[in-house]
Amino acid sequence: EGAYSFAAMKTFFDDTIESSHVETWKEAMQMVADREADYGVLPIENSTAGSGSDIYDLMVEFPNYIVGEQIIRVEHTLMGLPGSSLEDIRTVFSHPQGLAQCREYLEGHPAWKQEKVLNTAMAAEKVARDGDRTQAAIASPAAAAIYSLSVLKEKISDNDNNSTRFIIIRHKKEYVKGADGISISFELANAHETGSLYHALGFIIYNSLNMTKIESRPIQGDKWRYRFFIDFDGNIGEAPVQDALRGMAQETINFKILGNYIQVE
Repeated sequence: EGAYSFAAMKTFFDDTIESSHVETWKEAMQMVADREADYGVLPIENSTAGSGSDIYDLMVEFPNYIVGEQIIRVEHTLMGLPGSSLEDIRTVFSHPQGLAQCREYLEGHPAWKQEKVLNTAMAAEKVARDGDRTQAAIASPAAAAIYSLSVLKEKISDNDNNSTRFIIIRHKKEYVKGADGISISFELANAHETGSLYHALGFIIYNSLNMTKIESRPIQGDKWRYRFFIDFDGNIGEAPVQDALRGMAQETINFKILGNYIQVE
């Protein structure tokens, strides 16, 4: 409770959803794959700090599918024990992304030691549990309320429009009416041949589809070879989309449709 992923879950579903907690995104993926959980909620991209590369790797490692997305406004807040002040602070705890997204503010306090924890809500919980006035956490205003901490400084993100995109995953494919975003992954059979990536992406261009994102991740154990992740607009029931997917599947190896879902503006 109090984590941004928790807020994304509540926003995408509703307050009646039953949730459980794990320490790592890999554990969340495993629970969904093992059908111990119906859905998982994972952060895949932040407007300030960029993509969550480990989440992309997990989408290939586990047989789960993207069935939705949710964008959450990130309002990082510095919080400490009730009665503490900025002058008391010696150590700041947060998720690595939380620290990265508040870099400019933290650089203004070079004496503060920065400590990484597994998520922002855990940072708030730790400060509340330890009862140490020299500790502070960077987390959401909701986390401050949940763990009875005092807000020492509001809105400390480098970017006022800081937002995180979360994906909703499930253990089986789920295509909903009105789905308008497609995510795929693939590798190139002849990665070092001139134009190999161009030819694969050409099927998107030839079918007049709009590619919205491309990411590459190194393939473990295969030096200088990469796996590509592509997002583009479309519905899997449309002929141009089917033609593009068919062509890319023939042009690449280890091709996977990661999901077709409704995009959030």
